[in-house]
Amino acid sequence: MGPFQLLALGVNGIVGVGIFFAPAEVAARTPGMGAVLAFALTGLALVPVALAFAVLGRRFDSDGGPVVFARAAFGERVAFLVGWVAYVSAFLSTSAVVVGLTQAVAPSLGMEGAVGQRVLASVLVTVLAGIVASGIQVSARTWTALTVLKLLPLAALLIVFAAVSAPAPVVAPTTGLADSAWLRAGLAVMFAYQGFEIVPVIAGQVRSSERSVPLATVGSLLGAVLLYVGLVWACVAALPELATSSAPLAAAAEVWGGAALSRVVSAGTSVSALGICVGMMVTTPRYLSALASGGRALLGLEEMSARGVPARALAVTWMVVLLFVNLGNLSELFALSSIAVLMQYGVTAAALARLSLRRERGLRPVHALLAVPTLGLGLTLVAFGASAREAATTAIAVVAGLVLLGLSRPRA
Repeated sequence: MGPFQLLALGVNGIVGVGIFFAPAEVAARTPGMGAVLAFALTGLALVPVALAFAVLGRRFDSDGGPVVFARAAFGERVAFLVGWVAYVSAFLSTSAVVVGLTQAVAPSLGMEGAVGQRVLASVLVTVLAGIVASGIQVSARTWTALTVLKLLPLAALLIVFAAVSAPAPVVAPTTGLADSAWLRAGLAVMFAYQGFEIVPVIAGQVRSSERSVPLATVGSLLGAVLLYVGLVWACVAALPELATSSAPLAAAAEVWGGAALSRVVSAGTSVSALGICVGMMVTTPRYLSALASGGRALLGLEEMSARGVPARALAVTWMVVLLFVNLGNLSELFALSSIAVLMQYGVTAAALARLSLRRERGLRPVHALLAVPTLGLGLTLVAFGASAREAATTAIAVVAGLVLLGLSRPRA
């Protein structure tokens, strides 16, 4: 695939369902223009993280992203555990998004009730797996089209807001807020921005990856920062009680553009969720194939088809997701997501520092400076934002990974 499709993958990964609801959650902690400031500052704080992924991503032209970074810097055991935790988090999150999407659209299709929703979720997972199995080019066209479709209503909201809003900025007092409120708001915003880290995961399927991967990684984040700041500003200006809004983007769209624009933005939630599902079904099996491609053989899961698809890893992922979408409400399965992403950030930063100090892969010690803000950001967010349940879930995943590593065999 080319750079535009890779950029679309990064944007699709970031602009998910969260932005349709996050403005209210952030406004509850940092009211008024404080919410806009939280989105702007957190986005800028993540730029060094994106640069760290970009610097390493251009030097590894194989699938896996943080897994291959960790393998080069720290060896097989660390790489295996990073890949396993990332894979567990990804398939749990995929299952949760699929269930949430089917619960939202099932009533309109006349499939009310738990049985109908589970049938619809199973069909959706199977269709998505079929699209991914058709080849990386088919998948790329699909996620690119869905990315464009999900951005159209958001762009329409921004255009209408810019056209009809008063020129004077809306100012609300932001003084007197506790540092912990800003940190909790930053954590919520950070996970609205997560997704750019999946770009290097499919680096092995990209033309001129040394140029395309950095462009898509950093470009998708910067584009999302501009988009999100504008959207949150539109919400703050439209909704005095933003913190209590259950659907802030749709409510702001109704204020600025009427009921028709509100319906379009609301529909964009489902389109966005579908785009996320496609992107996750493409990238999730590649964590599994990457952890099986090192020094430990694991059921041939690393095998890649002529169409750029890890077929066995995809089949395993399809079966696992199919199982979980039939378990009912999966909102709790996001418990591993935050620490899994921060683990990828931290390992990537540490790998960059170690490889830079060793002058490997064409890196120089100056590149290690990018690791400092990345590690600092990750440790701060874990210390103030991670819950005991998230830590326990991560510990269970790590133990399971160690067991799986013990069951694998050294590659001949």
